[in-house]
Amino acid sequence: MRLFGNRLKPVLYLCGALLVALPVLIALPQHAAPQPAAGSLVFTVDPAQSSLHWTLGSSLHTVHGTFALKRGSLQVDPATGKTSGEIVVDATSGKSGDDGRDRKMHKEVLESGRFGEIIFRPDNISGKLETQGDSTIQIHGVFVLHGSEHELTVPVQATLSGDHWSGSAKFGIPFIEWGLKNPSTWLLKVDHSVSTDLELKGTLQTQTAQ
Repeated sequence: MRLFGNRLKPVLYLCGALLVALPVLIALPQHAAPQPAAGSLVFTVDPAQSSLHWTLGSSLHTVHGTFALKRGSLQVDPATGKTSGEIVVDATSGKSGDDGRDRKMHKEVLESGRFGEIIFRPDNISGKLETQGDSTIQIHGVFVLHGSEHELTVPVQATLSGDHWSGSAKFGIPFIEWGLKNPSTWLLKVDHSVSTDLELKGTLQTQTAQ
């Protein structure tokens, strides 16, 4: 019994220490998710008013297609250029007007059954972003395609008007260089980069001090 009691004492001391420390731990401030700084602009994308058109050249003809936007929200600090958030495209929505070609695109190139989203996560803007009116800026961030991340800088024309905004961007995606399968055949040779034309619209808010 004495041996058992000697072994039990350290356990009792540990339990007592935990009971004393628990109220202190509960009282400590919790780390909340970072919030946009006061004065930051919050851009929310309206998928119904937005579009993504793409063009892929080849040795025989040029293919045109579309993707649908799923969602998007960006937070921009005009004073520093610091940017966060993401714009998400539904990879499974890609269409080119030819069912056979689209099946091959989704199954062999995009593998959209596994990688259902194409995402752009911006981290910084350069150029002056006007809080109202037109702006020409560059947005740098990470482009997630086929499960891999790639740095990308996108030129953007933006218009802010009241509590609404619109933006347009034209840029190339070097999908073969980024590791996607080359869909070329012995008869048909395709370009290694797809041209993208993105049009976004949505609502605008200014973050106020908490």
